[in-house]
Amino acid sequence: MTADKVDFSSVRWGSVEWTNLVTLYLRAYESRSHHSILGDHAAAEAVERIDYDFKRIHRSSVPATNQYLITLRAKHLDDWCAAFLQRHADAVVLHLGCGLDGRPFRLVPPPSVLWFDIDKPGVIALRSRLYDDTEHYRMIGASVTDPHWLDQIPAGRPTLVVAEGLLMYLQESEVRRLLERLTDRYSGEMLFDTLSPLAPRLSKVFTKAIVKWGIGNVREMETWNPRLRFVEQTSALAGYEKIETTAVRLIYKLAGTPARRYDMLNRFKH
Repeated sequence: MTADKVDFSSVRWGSVEWTNLVTLYLRAYESRSHHSILGDHAAAEAVERIDYDFKRIHRSSVPATNQYLITLRAKHLDDWCAAFLQRHADAVVLHLGCGLDGRPFRLVPPPSVLWFDIDKPGVIALRSRLYDDTEHYRMIGASVTDPHWLDQIPAGRPTLVVAEGLLMYLQESEVRRLLERLTDRYSGEMLFDTLSPLAPRLSKVFTKAIVKWGIGNVREMETWNPRLRFVEQTSALAGYEKIETTAVRLIYKLAGTPARRYDMLNRFKH
C-alpha cells in the first residue's frame, strides 16, 4: 500500500468511481463503531489518505443507517472467503468488480494465495493510487464481461470467485456467459449476491434502470450450468441483531422479511 496523500478530487460526483468512494467511506465509518461488525480498518486508513470532500459524501450517504447495508453483506462474504482460504492455502482468488474494497487487506491471506482484483480500467486506475501490485496480489483493469482478462489467471489451483454487488448490473445473458467461462477454466467456489426479480423494475423507477437482472430461486442457476452446485444462501442483512445502535437495529428489524429477502448472498461450488 502506498503511503502518500492521494488526490481524488477528479472523481466526478455520481460516477462509478464516486459510488466506490461512497462504499469505501461507509465501511470506514462503520469501522469506528465501538462494536464494529466488519472492522474494516484498511478502509479507514484509505479514507484518511484520500484527498476528497468526504463531508459531502457523509451528508448524502446517511451513514448512520446505510453503513450496515454495506458492512453486513461484506462480513458474510469475508467469513465465507476466510473459510475457503483456511481449507485451500494454495488458492487463487478472483475478486470481480472489486471497486475500492480492501478485502485482501482485511483477510490477510497467506503468501501462498494468489489474489486478483478485477474491475473496469477507470476504477483500477483509481485503486492503483492506493494499493500496489505485489508478487501475490495483482489488479487487472478490464470489464468482467471481456473474456480476455481470464488469460492472465493461472488454472489448476482451487479458485474462489467473489462477486459482491456486481451481477445485478449485468444482463442475464452476460451473467450466464461469465459463469460459463469461469466454470470452464476453474474449480472451487463462487460467492455472489443476487437481487429480487423486482429489482430491475424498481430500478427503472428509482435508479435509471441500472439494475438489469434479478432472480427469485437462485437454484435455477444450476439448470443454466451443470457445473454449478448450490451450497447455501443467506440474507445480506442477516446479523442485523449485532447493530449496536438500538434505533437503527429496530429499523432493520421492522423492515421485515421482504427487505431481508431482497438482497441474498449465495455460495456455490463449481
